[in-house]
Amino acid sequence: MNKIYMDNAATTPVRNEVLEAMIPYYGELYGNPSSLYQTASLSKRAVEHARAQVADALGAKPDEIYFTGGGTESDNWALIGAADGCGKEGGHIITTSIEHHAVLHTCRYLEEKGFDITYLPVDAEGLVTVRELEQAIRPDTFLISVMFANNEIGTIQPIKEIGRLAKERNILFHTDAVQAVGHIPIDVNVLNIDLLSLSAHKIYGPKGVGVLYVRKGTKLKSFIHGGAQERGRRAGTENVPGIVGMGHAIELVSAEMREENKRLIPLRDRLIEEILTAVPNARLNGHRTERLPGNVNISFEFVEGESILLLLDTKGIAASSGSACTSGSLDPSHVLLAIGLPHENAHGSIRLTLGRHNTESEVNEVIRELPPIIERLRGMSPLYEDFISTQR
Repeated sequence: MNKIYMDNAATTPVRNEVLEAMIPYYGELYGNPSSLYQTASLSKRAVEHARAQVADALGAKPDEIYFTGGGTESDNWALIGAADGCGKEGGHIITTSIEHHAVLHTCRYLEEKGFDITYLPVDAEGLVTVRELEQAIRPDTFLISVMFANNEIGTIQPIKEIGRLAKERNILFHTDAVQAVGHIPIDVNVLNIDLLSLSAHKIYGPKGVGVLYVRKGTKLKSFIHGGAQERGRRAGTENVPGIVGMGHAIELVSAEMREENKRLIPLRDRLIEEILTAVPNARLNGHRTERLPGNVNISFEFVEGESILLLLDTKGIAASSGSACTSGSLDPSHVLLAIGLPHENAHGSIRLTLGRHNTESEVNEVIRELPPIIERLRGMSPLYEDFISTQR
């Protein structure tokens, strides 16, 4: 086991309080919420309580909350359901070049079905330009999908401005908020969000459960067909323990968000500043201030990110090179390429993401261990040796 876990953007441990809330629904409270007897009604009541907890966290109504199998399903449902419900043969969707693959691959699928997709570029800090988005709107644009905050570089998008523009143009607005929920205050009405995806396991809840918020009145076709669960829009017996865990987790992180951010942001900033000071030829990826409270993504020239991670692991430190969903790929991060990094620099990037369990002493240890690892790897790099010789 790693003694220091700094990959909270990949997943988080289930909180003890959340696990305790879930356990009864694996045992004595095992009823199927769709049945009519008392045991079932207790499960149904628990599901509806969790629905209200999620709604409260988002400024939504309980009947706008639909439980899913996770963030990926929620993203798929939002895009495909909106496409099926748009009432047009084909149509136009606007998204960005740095979305999670759950959105990008779904867009590729919709392209095969005859839909036209615009993939907006981002600037060097990973920000979408609202003016470029506005210029991309066409008469047949029916959906804008822009992630709230990027899972790799942590950049927070101008969601309020995008939501306002979408509302003015009568276009549906979806945001993948998997990384943002629990870290950034979200009110779907203030932000004019019509569809929002989130996942429990990013906020100290269980894996295998997510949410799609659907604004009342939104034309969205069902994605999974079968029974009448989730008011006939998402079939399948409800994952009652997972849903209970989701509700409890989001209630806890929402209540603690302000104080936790006050603690995390100084730790994040110190980690960034100390690493950039100690290691030459390194750069921060993502916006310096408009970024998630616990996200640190840094590129190191002349080294491979995978090698850094393996050596960090020998020191008991868990980190990542980007999205956990693409960790087996040999291709460089599409996000880092989109912000203008050359392939070799994108390959030399690591992501450290802090969470509620990380401490100042752990940050100090990473600051102590990481620079010698980079120095050791560069000592074996002929590219670095050539670079140094040109500096003499």
